[in-house]
Amino acid sequence: MAKPKVGFLGTGWIGRHRMEAALATGAIEAAAICDPSPECIAEAAQLAPDAAILPSSEALLDQDLDGLVIATPSALHAEQSIAALERGMAVFCQKPLGRNAAEAQAVVDAARRADRLLSVDFSYRYTAAAQALAEQIRSGNLGQLFAADLVFHNAYGPDKPWFYDRAQSGGGCVMDLGVHLVDLLLWLLDFPEVRDVSSTLLAGGKPLAGEAVEDYAVAQLTLANGVVARLACSWRLQAGQEAVIETSLYGTGGGASLHNLGGSFYDFEGKRFAGTTSELLISPPDAWGGRAAAAWAEQLARDYRFDPSAERLVDVARVLDRIYEG
Repeated sequence: MAKPKVGFLGTGWIGRHRMEAALATGAIEAAAICDPSPECIAEAAQLAPDAAILPSSEALLDQDLDGLVIATPSALHAEQSIAALERGMAVFCQKPLGRNAAEAQAVVDAARRADRLLSVDFSYRYTAAAQALAEQIRSGNLGQLFAADLVFHNAYGPDKPWFYDRAQSGGGCVMDLGVHLVDLLLWLLDFPEVRDVSSTLLAGGKPLAGEAVEDYAVAQLTLANGVVARLACSWRLQAGQEAVIETSLYGTGGGASLHNLGGSFYDFEGKRFAGTTSELLISPPDAWGGRAAAAWAEQLARDYRFDPSAERLVDVARVLDRIYEG
C-alpha cells in the first residue's frame, strides 16, 4: 500500500523537527514543503530532497495530499487547518489549535465533517516521565487524588514579534506555555469537567491591561473529580535557570511528579512520593520531542478517518478562555 503523501507548512526549527520525526517512522512520504524563509526551505529540503517546494500556502493546499503538518504563527492555525480538512487532508497542527475555543471548535467541526484525522502537538504527554505519571494515576497507586501543581516558567520568552501581538497570538504565556499545562492536567485525569476557574494575569509585574499580553499567570482550577489544581506559567521570570517545568499530583495514597533537571527544556525525571520518601520512576535520556508527530504519522498510515479524541482539543481551549476571562 502506498504511503500517505504529506505536506509541511512552516519549516522553522519546530516544523523541521516534527518533519524529521514523522518521516523517521517510515509511515509517510514528504510530498511538498512551504515556508517564506529560503533558509528554512533549504534545511527542510535536506530532510526531503524529493519534496516539491511551493511558493505559498495556497499552492500547497492545492496539492493532492493525504495530510498536512502545520507549524505557522498561531493566528493562521485554525484557518489553515480548516482549509486543509475541507480538501480532504488529515492535519497535525502546532499548539494552539485556535486562539480561542470558538476557533478550536470550528477546526474540530471541520475534521468531523471531512472525516479526517486531527491532532495537535501536545508533546509533553509523550515524555517518559508523563507516561510514568499516568501509570501511577491509572493504577490507583496514588489513591484518591485531591491536588495538583503545574508550572512552566521560560526564562527567555519568545523571540518572534507576533507572540506579543494579541491579535496574532491569542495571548501571552498562557497561550504559549499554559496550554501544555492544561492539556497535561486534563489528559492525566481523563478530561474531567472543570467546574471553577480563577486567575491572575500580569504584564511587566502589573495587572494585565489594554492590548498587552501576559508574561506571568497563575490560575486555580476546581475539577468535578475533587482535584484542586494550581497552574503557573511565565516568560522571563528570574528563576535562576533557563526553565522550571513541573507537574505534581497528590492523593490519599501518595504523590508523583515530573520535573525538569538543571533548567533543561528537554530532560525530565519522574518520581513517586510516599510520606517523606521518594522513588525514582524514570530519568533521562528520553528523546520525546517528536513523538506526537510520529504518532500522528503512524495513525494516518493506519486510518485517516476522524478520531473522536479530537473533541478534547476544545476542552483545553475552553479552559484557556476561562483563564483569560478570570
